[in-house]
Amino acid sequence: QVQLVESGGGLVQPGGSLRLSCAASGFTFDYFAIGWFRQAPGKERGGVSCISRNGGSTYYVDHVKGRFTISRDNARNTVSLQMNSLKAEDTAVYYCAALKAPYSDYVSLFTEEYDYWGQGTQVTVSS
Repeated sequence: QVQLVESGGGLVQPGGSLRLSCAASGFTFDYFAIGWFRQAPGKERGGVSCISRNGGSTYYVDHVKGRFTISRDNARNTVSLQMNSLKAEDTAVYYCAALKAPYSDYVSLFTEEYDYWGQGTQVTVSS
């Protein structure tokens, strides 16, 4: 069956770093763009970053540009999100999701376009 499993969350101090991973199985990974989303308490789920199915295109929302880096390994069916210079406002549950992309460099952070979702991993940024 389809699975997306996030890992790497935890508690980190402001200014610190975390690396999230998303392991995929049960579908043809390199047909899918992968996105990272997050949801803070009392807020709606929102997009963070997306990487195209061939890894050639990436997209970041403004408030993480320059701090977060998304990458993928199609041989291992994994996507990573390196998060640096973390701030308290980055605290949220982080989800990875898969979107069957119409072409190789397609990226999107529209949640309704995504086909599969993981269960999430908690990231807490606090001193």
